[in-house]
Amino acid sequence: MLLKANGVALVASPSEFKVTILDLDDADSSVRTSDGTLNRDRVAVKRQVEIGWNALTQVQISQILKAMENVFFDFSFTDPKDGYVTKRMYIGDRAAPIAFERNGVLWYKDLKFTLTER
Repeated sequence: MLLKANGVALVASPSEFKVTILDLDDADSSVRTSDGTLNRDRVAVKRQVEIGWNALTQVQISQILKAMENVFFDFSFTDPKDGYVTKRMYIGDRAAPIAFERNGVLWYKDLKFTLTER
């Protein structure tokens, strides 16, 4: 799977990858009437990507995190509806526990985060 952040291919393929298509509604004009009918004003459709890796070396995890360190960045991925796309995204919290050291190389496990379209 080809993933890019700001035009740079990520060095490792994820073990988890899920795209959610989000409908954003206007909070003031999207309401239910007294008989339960929904009046909906959808203002935008956005993407949210949940992504994770089981094991990454120090070099790999650093490349991924540095590629996404700006407040907003371009992220290219395969979308289930539109095919290969590039969206302006931001990243949520990023936990990166160290799993073990082997032959002088640190390995991290379970790097997971959510990207949300701006």
